[in-house]
Amino acid sequence: MKFEQLDRRMRVYETAHDHCVLPGIHMVARLAAFDARISQLPDTETVVDYFRWRHEDAHRNALNGHSYWLLRRQGLDDHAATQKLKGVSVADRNELLFKAGINFNEVPAWQRRGIGIYWENETSIGTDPRSGASITSMRRRAVVSYELPMKTEFDAFVRDIVERQ
Repeated sequence: MKFEQLDRRMRVYETAHDHCVLPGIHMVARLAAFDARISQLPDTETVVDYFRWRHEDAHRNALNGHSYWLLRRQGLDDHAATQKLKGVSVADRNELLFKAGINFNEVPAWQRRGIGIYWENETSIGTDPRSGASITSMRRRAVVSYELPMKTEFDAFVRDIVERQ
């Protein structure tokens, strides 16, 4: 199946079955889908800028989602909760959560800022079954990071991943 066909089918499936649980995470029956994109960017600094924006966007969406669902649990319908949050500052959203006993800074980092999934090379030592000789090879493995760094450390983290590719 071509990517365009898969993308079109997933959009129809998501549109028909979406029920938003938290920003970027959708529950569809027992399946979970996540927000992902494929982009071609011209240079390393553009990639770093893009991922910094996505990282900040994840944080903003998480704060908005936690605030929205708090209001919903408090009895507001979707329209009322959305209207109540319209124009409310980040500090005021944090205060809203704090008054309800939720310190947003203590919410697990992956819920506040998302996760990172990237390739990492690792050395694999094996034995050639034909000759018995020891063989060293490189393998790629997917790494899931639930604790992403922040600010300039995040930029350096992304830059390092891009430059190793």
